Amino acid sequence: MSNAPNPLRQKPWARLRGSLFHLYFLLRRPMTLGVRGLVHDAKTNSIFLIRHTYVPGWQLPGGGVETGETFVESLARELEEEGNITVLAAPVLKSIHLNKQATKRDHVGFYLIEAFRQDQPKLPDHEIAEAGFFPLNALPENTTPATRRRIAEVFEGKEASPYW
Repeated sequence: MSNAPNPLRQKPWARLRGSLFHLYFLLRRPMTLGVRGLVHDAKTNSIFLIRHTYVPGWQLPGGGVETGETFVESLARELEEEGNITVLAAPVLKSIHLNKQATKRDHVGFYLIEAFRQDQPKLPDHEIAEAGFFPLNALPENTTPATRRRIAEVFEGKEASPYW
């Protein structure tokens, strides 16, 4: 065992300085992160969509990544909350997007989920007005344009846009 100092270990002042810079950039350039999931039932060729009580249109379930959460943990939580959906296998990251409609600093990880369980349908609550599975060829009329783009990217091979 060597007593030589680790050249990769920061000295206390450098560590403090690094922490202060990190805090400065966090305050100066905060960024929000979110997730959305495309839950696909291959047996019925349908996808799960939700309609919120506070924004118009049918969209993919998802939400914000909380402090200390990974993208996948956040996705699993949001699917459970918004759809009574339990993820049974690792979701597949399809793309990452800048959501300029929310803010200039909102980024969304977009995942495909094909191994899941839903023990009971999602009932309406204070956040979700309606939720359900829809055949790919019969989406609700007011499905949001961003949702339609993500669906086309996955099922029609369209190039993923950098923007939500």
